[in-house]
Amino acid sequence: MSDRLGDEVAKLQGRFTTLEAEVGKVLVGQGEMLRRLLLGLIAGGHVLLEGVPGLAKTLAIRTLADALDGVFSRIQFTPDMLPGDVIGTQIFNPREGTYAIKKGPVFGNLILADEINRAPAKVQSALLEAMQERQVTIGEHTLKLPEPFLVLATQNPIDQEGTYPLPEAQLDRFMMKIKVGYPSREDEVKIIDRMAGAGAEPTASKVLTLAEVMAARDVVRQIFVDDKVKRYAVDVVTATRDPRAAGLPQLAALIDNGASVRASIALIKVGKAHALLAGRDYLSPHDVKTVAHDVLRHRVLPSYEAEAQGKTADHLVEQILENVPVP
Repeated sequence: MSDRLGDEVAKLQGRFTTLEAEVGKVLVGQGEMLRRLLLGLIAGGHVLLEGVPGLAKTLAIRTLADALDGVFSRIQFTPDMLPGDVIGTQIFNPREGTYAIKKGPVFGNLILADEINRAPAKVQSALLEAMQERQVTIGEHTLKLPEPFLVLATQNPIDQEGTYPLPEAQLDRFMMKIKVGYPSREDEVKIIDRMAGAGAEPTASKVLTLAEVMAARDVVRQIFVDDKVKRYAVDVVTATRDPRAAGLPQLAALIDNGASVRASIALIKVGKAHALLAGRDYLSPHDVKTVAHDVLRHRVLPSYEAEAQGKTADHLVEQILENVPVP
């Protein structure tokens, strides 16, 4: 690749390292989650974070927004919400006899959809057009959303009270699903010192502009991808649809539905963003393997037999990654 592209990759890697360090002033013990959020930001794909309450999911997204120069909106999803509460509505002016559009909180650059699975399907589906088409329709008017536009959603595990499973069509719109776990014992002590100590709680300053985010997306498109790596990504995804053809007959009864073509695209896009953060101007199979769980875990549906055996989508994806030949 050209020296110019290599220089741009190195420059942007440094800028995102600065962003990561700035968010790290507030966030403790969730470095992997933060790195995945940055991958979504660079790749231009929406991200879903799942974990029990109290694991800093909302704090991470809000702090990332604080460190970016853009419009941040937070939507707290509740069972009594209406679609208009998300995308906006038309308001009648009786004096002039006309309707005016009142835009909803979805009109922003970084949208925090907090506890998205606490709202019923009608409200969740109101986000579909916005997430896929980067536009919303209010009455007879179709309005474009600003660029960059990124939905970062949080959800509690489905077995918790008052939650609704997201429709498959909406789940597929999320480029990645990130599982958020508990911090280590040492990190939890640091969190107490930082958040419950004598000093003021730390905050993040703005260190990255939206223009730099868009520039990173342009550079990521230019990152070189060898045909062998493309075929490897496709092989991984197609193995979720037809395990027998991939030489994994033991998985055939464990997967009800495999990943769509959107998953293959996401593997390459997120993999290229991972390469940029590593300072490389080419995509390697290692990048694809590193992001595969985040891209595939919400697109692979385990069968009842798999659930009876205690196997999750992550178990199935791991077996595929262990058996599909790496170029």
